[in-house]
Amino acid sequence: MIKLIKKIPVLLICSQLLAYSHVLHAELTIEITEGVQSAHKIAVVPFAVPQGDKLTTDIGQIISQDLAGSGYFNVLAREEMLSHPTRSAQVKFRNWAAIGQDYLVIGFITKDNNLYHIQMSLFDVYKKEQLKGLRITVEATSVNMAAHHLSDAIYQKITGIPGVFRTRIAYVTSVAKAQNKHQYNLHVADYDGANPTSIAQSKEPIMSPAWSPDGGKIAYVSFENKVSEIFIQTLATGERKSVAKYKGINGSPAWSPDGKQLAITLSKDGNSDIYILTLADLSLRKLTRSYAIDTEAAWSPDGKEILFTSDRGSRAQIYIMPSNGQGSAERISFDGNYNARGAFSADGKTVVMVQGAQGNYRIAVLDLATRTNTVLTNGPLDESPGFSPNGQTIIYARRKGQNQILSTVTLDGLTKLDIQHTTGNVREPAWASRK
Repeated sequence: MIKLIKKIPVLLICSQLLAYSHVLHAELTIEITEGVQSAHKIAVVPFAVPQGDKLTTDIGQIISQDLAGSGYFNVLAREEMLSHPTRSAQVKFRNWAAIGQDYLVIGFITKDNNLYHIQMSLFDVYKKEQLKGLRITVEATSVNMAAHHLSDAIYQKITGIPGVFRTRIAYVTSVAKAQNKHQYNLHVADYDGANPTSIAQSKEPIMSPAWSPDGGKIAYVSFENKVSEIFIQTLATGERKSVAKYKGINGSPAWSPDGKQLAITLSKDGNSDIYILTLADLSLRKLTRSYAIDTEAAWSPDGKEILFTSDRGSRAQIYIMPSNGQGSAERISFDGNYNARGAFSADGKTVVMVQGAQGNYRIAVLDLATRTNTVLTNGPLDESPGFSPNGQTIIYARRKGQNQILSTVTLDGLTKLDIQHTTGNVREPAWASRK
């Protein structure tokens, strides 16, 4: 968590460094901690697999987990199912209506050489009709992602909202070494933490990962050269480039919607301000010119405005100003005595932030039209929030016991999900906007 009291950049760095600890297990697992009972009731029957095949991926389980975690669905437990149809002719709608199900998902898998053919059908139980059928052919290594593809199709057909189950996240971990030293890793994984890959490693801290709009690059801060430095790394090739290594703080990179610029925090002139870095020629334009500490910029979806955190009112609060610098900054956060790490939703109508009151730090959202503030989490040390691409879910880091874990909460605050690991801390989540 970033405590902006007097010196934001120093506290930004120090608080993150001190919070890393002990050995981390890179593979993350999902646990739904709170759900909504009034959501769509749906049964996802286990998919039939080829006899004798060694496929270990449970497609039905993945779909169930995806849908339940979205907050829109109440998924029927398998032990409560009266039957297990896998083909349309086997479905008896009265059985599913009798146990109160609105929708039914069935499917089966066939294999041809090294390819798996996955067939899924979605039914409206009360209308007794098929809403969608989908067939996907993949290799064994892509079955997990194929399941997420089916989840996206089901979610969008029923809710009318694009799904996010094929998107990716980035996050930072550390591994404890001898003499209180650590190995830091920047990971990229599926949205639910599956299939993690370490894309950058360092004996010094890594922080503030940010996805490019096209999902092909990540900007982040590394201390590998003993000072803060901003890098951009291309995921397909592993190629990376240092784009900011000025005297003092180089932090909090945020991509412009067109991917041509970064908003960054620099203290090269003595005070921490927001700068716009043009990536084509690495030229700089100073955006804020306050005597206060300005940091943690975030672009609006149309690129016309930038949010940032500032203590210009004596305490950390969220401000907004035109990205071209032509205009003054307006404070938009007033609830609580601390607000930081603001980020826009994809439609630009909502801002998520860390909100502090009486030493308790929670995730809150602000409706920009009504200026209504809603607290979504319980704290006490929640941090680093960011929206899912469809704006329905927020990912953040929180303290659970002695560990730091990743969690998600739906925009209404009613469905919470933990992305857990065996031990240690996981921090700084960032959700890619592209699949």
